[in-house]
Amino acid sequence: QLVESGGGLVQAGGSLRLSCAGSRRVLIGHRMAWYRQTPGNQRELVATLTGADHVGYADFVKGRFTISRDSANLYLQMDSLKPEDTAVYYCNYYPPNRIYWGQGTQVTVSS
Repeated sequence: QLVESGGGLVQAGGSLRLSCAGSRRVLIGHRMAWYRQTPGNQRELVATLTGADHVGYADFVKGRFTISRDSANLYLQMDSLKPEDTAVYYCNYYPPNRIYWGQGTQVTVSS
């Protein structure tokens, strides 16, 4: 199971840190990712983290977001937030495994 948390309402330019709780067996050594979805749109990839801790970012968050993990959580540090970052954020494997989609955590960025 993966459980996302840390979302909230923040002003443009602000920061949030999202967490994705899972067991060590689920998180460590696997390619993990953060995704996001807005109403009426498909879920999109935000950031990836390989088993060897190599990172990758979508162009629209590059330089602003940082993905990381420890033995119990996957994180997404989000800085310089923009209103267009407003979405529900999810964690999952990369590529995603449909049985691991959780409820997500809502991030709302006001202008």
